[in-house]
Amino acid sequence: MNSAQLSNPVDNRTQILLRLLAIWQGLVAAGAAAGILLALVNPGMAVWTKVLFALILALAAVGSAFSVWLILRRDHRGRVLSLVVNYLAFLVCLLYGMQVLGIFLGIDALAGTFGRGLPFLLGLLVGYLVGAFGDRYDNYPQKQRFYRNAGKIIMVVFGAAALVAMGIFQGLYTLVTRFDNPLPFVLLLGAVLFGVMIWAMWRGPTAEVMGAKSTHAEMLNGLLFLSPNLLGFLFFFAGPLLLSLYTSFTNWDAFGTREWIGLDNYAKIFTLDVKPLDYPEQPWPEVLDATRFDELTRVNIFGKAYVLGAADKLFWLALRNTFVFSILAVPLSVIPALFLANLLNSKLPGMKFFRAVYFLPSIAAVVGVALIWQWLYNAAVGYINYAITSVVNFLNMFPGLTLVDPQVRWLSDTHTALLAVVIMAAWQWIGFNTVLFLAGLQNIPGELYEAATVDGAGKWAKFWNVTLPLLAPTTFFVITTAVINALQLFEQVYVLIPTEPPGGPNNATLSLVLYLYQKGFQRFEQGYASAVAWVLFIVIFAVTLIQYSRQRAGTKAYGG
Repeated sequence: MNSAQLSNPVDNRTQILLRLLAIWQGLVAAGAAAGILLALVNPGMAVWTKVLFALILALAAVGSAFSVWLILRRDHRGRVLSLVVNYLAFLVCLLYGMQVLGIFLGIDALAGTFGRGLPFLLGLLVGYLVGAFGDRYDNYPQKQRFYRNAGKIIMVVFGAAALVAMGIFQGLYTLVTRFDNPLPFVLLLGAVLFGVMIWAMWRGPTAEVMGAKSTHAEMLNGLLFLSPNLLGFLFFFAGPLLLSLYTSFTNWDAFGTREWIGLDNYAKIFTLDVKPLDYPEQPWPEVLDATRFDELTRVNIFGKAYVLGAADKLFWLALRNTFVFSILAVPLSVIPALFLANLLNSKLPGMKFFRAVYFLPSIAAVVGVALIWQWLYNAAVGYINYAITSVVNFLNMFPGLTLVDPQVRWLSDTHTALLAVVIMAAWQWIGFNTVLFLAGLQNIPGELYEAATVDGAGKWAKFWNVTLPLLAPTTFFVITTAVINALQLFEQVYVLIPTEPPGGPNNATLSLVLYLYQKGFQRFEQGYASAVAWVLFIVIFAVTLIQYSRQRAGTKAYGG
């Protein structure tokens, strides 16, 4: 407490309010502490749930207890801490109360009957038009007031009729019947009490007494507006991320209890074994433990054959397919996009139209795009094979040529299935990469090209010595996002390759994300799937880190 606050007189009412707020925070701290004990002794909760609840309640208890001391000292930090604790508790009571009362399900049911009220909702438009018509009578206040009031009445009547048609009374009756136990009343009372305490600390006379300034108000308003995004990040990203990390050390099957098994999942993923073969065609079960390993590949080193076994063969196949897809799809979607962006950066008429045309595939739904390409790849009636057949027949018209129509089975052949996915993905990603390159090109000063022209540089010299160096940050971003998208390959394979389980012929298109989906949601091996997901995260992080290091080295080389 600073000297200004000590010298600032406080009336009895404000002093009593400060003490009440301090008492309230003390009660919150005590309630959080009691909640910790109840959570720890609850036999129906899993261990990880107990730990999570205990951690959250411990933070609330410590924060509330510390705010009591700060509030009594009239320290503004106590006000901020109290607001944060009460705001979070208010949200918990409100949202949990809405869940207990079935309000979310009610909204969903109301959306199902929305069509019944749609004709009445047109009356809202009529009422608005009637009210707006009154604006024409600025010189006649009575007429203007009449039309505005009439418009409001029409909107209220038709709005109420729409709610009745959609079943609002049935919803309210269901809501009332939910109050059949003390829990809804307790949650409602808690939301009201926490809301009152928030108002008392935010808008009450305590703000000025505790040294609140305009900068503090701006900070609190900013945190309030950011809170939905921050809480969403914590509960829907950071929370599940940590939960998946914990799950990766268990053998959870998504239904039973989690049993801690340590690094067993990761050990199974990375366990390999190499054995020499007496002769190249020797069956692998003769040298490998068939109960633990499966043949992954065979290699010949200095005339000696070896067999490589893996405890999880499918993981390594998925990793290989993912890397092959990335190596092919990233250049095919980045390099053409770079040259295409240079073409679209010209001042020729109609360039805006072509920019939109090339960008359209990137905003199209992956499922729709995959279904279209699935038809194009059809070996019997697809246009791609039809075009190949037409070209072969045309060339065979020349004397001496006897070309054979390959009749490529794009999606059912082990050698072409992954290539088919690469072509489709690259086609869809080119437009987005082109727009990014185009934005980077338009940020390059034109004076540099003029100076290069004066020095006698041609088009290729300008491209290599001006465009590429100055486009390095954009190129880094494009390549990084393209690599991340490629390593997360899932939707294209899942929709394009119609096999069960998906993965293509002989698992030729099985990707890491598709593999963890099969493990987690088809075979219900959530623990193992979480371990695969974290391995994928490490791979993506490592690749991104390498690209970042190379980009920094390139920037320094150009004097950046």
